[in-house]
Amino acid sequence: MDLRRLSSFLAVVEEEHFGRAATRLFLSPAAVTQHVQQLEREFGARLLDRGRGPVVPTVAGRRLASHARTLLAAANAAMEDVAEAARGRSSRGLRVGVMSHGSAELTPAAVSAFRRARPEVPVHLVELTFTEHCSALREDRVDVAFVRPAVEAEGIEVDVLTTEQRIVAVSARSPLADAAHEGLRVADVIDLPFLRVPARTPRPFVDYLYFRDGERRAPDCALTPHDVLTSVAAGRGAGSGLKSFARYYPWPGTVFVPVLDAPRAHSVLVTRAGDPHQEVRIFRALTVALARELGEFAAR
Repeated sequence: MDLRRLSSFLAVVEEEHFGRAATRLFLSPAAVTQHVQQLEREFGARLLDRGRGPVVPTVAGRRLASHARTLLAAANAAMEDVAEAARGRSSRGLRVGVMSHGSAELTPAAVSAFRRARPEVPVHLVELTFTEHCSALREDRVDVAFVRPAVEAEGIEVDVLTTEQRIVAVSARSPLADAAHEGLRVADVIDLPFLRVPARTPRPFVDYLYFRDGERRAPDCALTPHDVLTSVAAGRGAGSGLKSFARYYPWPGTVFVPVLDAPRAHSVLVTRAGDPHQEVRIFRALTVALARELGEFAAR
């Protein structure tokens, strides 16, 4: 895929207008329109609804937007990495993967502590999708990662950082929304149409997302919190997560309901087993120490 076309498409999605997207990219509206049309021909699907109001993505367009963000971020990271090598820099810094909101308040605290301890080391934050529990580490795209739930995988070391109550995200129009304060039980939510995740999603996350036994699936597929929230608000399915998710992602039209009897779940820091890099060892030690101090606060 041509990255220029993806960039134009994503700009239209975010600006909800071809003209504003063109201004942002320093292109003509005709060029942006052509890029989107070329993508639609490539995929054989309409990606945007062009009505009289804001331009909005179709179902296919929402999925492409999620992938486009990842692809463009990867391309930018590659350019920066090669540029650093060309300038003769020997260190690539520390690459910190963060799935969703990571480990709540602990994640920014750990990053800040590392930056204070090692101000000369660049820190690069890498957004991870729901499928990248260990793959980003194994493919050497990150050095450490904040993910959920706890995983058991060969060659991966895991530090449990927070242990939290589970919640479900439902549309404000759902009958279950009235239970936002008193909470529900697993039996009340197990048959909700939870959003689908790609087939490559690791089994621990699938079991976590669907409370292990849930079988219904919504029509939409989710890779990021944004995917979840937009679909839930539109009444197209439900999502699940940790209690701290509600603090980080308040969203119009979405209500978060505690699941009182669900097993509490962990957010964790994962690293490559035996990683010899000093920066990884320092970051891990700082994060684990902070988890002991802030864990109860972060999991409130």
